[in-house]
Amino acid sequence: MTDVVTIRRLDHSYGRTHALRGVDLTVGTGECVALLGPNGAGKTTLVSALTGTLAPTAGTVRITGNDPRRPATRRRLGVVHQHAGFPRTLKVRELVAGWAVRAGRPASDADAVLAEVGLLDLTKRRVTELSGGQQQRLQLAMSLAVDPMLLVLDEPTVGLDIDARRRFWAMLAARRDRGTAVLLTTHQIEEAAAVADRVVVLHQGTVIAMGSPADLIAQLSDRTVTARTALHDSQLRALPGVLEVTVADGRMRAVSARPESTVRALLAADPTVDDLRVEGASLEQAIFSMTANEDRKVAA
Repeated sequence: MTDVVTIRRLDHSYGRTHALRGVDLTVGTGECVALLGPNGAGKTTLVSALTGTLAPTAGTVRITGNDPRRPATRRRLGVVHQHAGFPRTLKVRELVAGWAVRAGRPASDADAVLAEVGLLDLTKRRVTELSGGQQQRLQLAMSLAVDPMLLVLDEPTVGLDIDARRRFWAMLAARRDRGTAVLLTTHQIEEAAAVADRVVVLHQGTVIAMGSPADLIAQLSDRTVTARTALHDSQLRALPGVLEVTVADGRMRAVSARPESTVRALLAADPTVDDLRVEGASLEQAIFSMTANEDRKVAA
């Protein structure tokens, strides 16, 4: 797999605020990398450096070996923002065709791309007449019209319903099969877990973890035990292995470092337990644990 994105020792500061600290990152052909982390972690700054809209304080950013600040490099870069502004007077096909031409592609590419994103029946409609989900698909069509080497997706499924999200990721999978690299930033962490080959966790400008979703989840041994029980909060907290407990409407949810011991003690204390379930950790829980650990280190 050839690297499309190569970022080495990337640093950036806004005055005295250090947004990025020595970040290394690669994205290969056909690979989807999810860049995750809390607000203020540095994700926006990294994406700005990658898309050529920000000159980093130090380090290098390259797309297929070229500087993203060069217009020739940006022509093969597709970007889908969470919110985008469109010219109010232009129609759907005019926007997509114009985007293709600016990238050196024929205007006729627009129809194939509009069919790919499901907007072919709306080509003569003005942007102001599109729904939020349709505008999001229009952004994607404009990005695909340049035949991108790299797609940078910032919260790309905001405004899409469940079926539209499924179609969106199926379409992206087909593009990835053709070699398009994808960098995804999103707060939909479980969605990222389902589509990303690798996850990079950014916290306070530093990469604190990197690996497949399964690898990162495996680092968190905690499990979640849920059940309907007559035991009170204090009794549940006293069960072996329990780290935290919430109780609502007679149903308990406990995070346990030793779920087998927790379940045995729960059944012994309350034989009437019903609807007992033990679930593995999620990527969201794993990332929360990692960032919390980093915060504790700083506080110490």
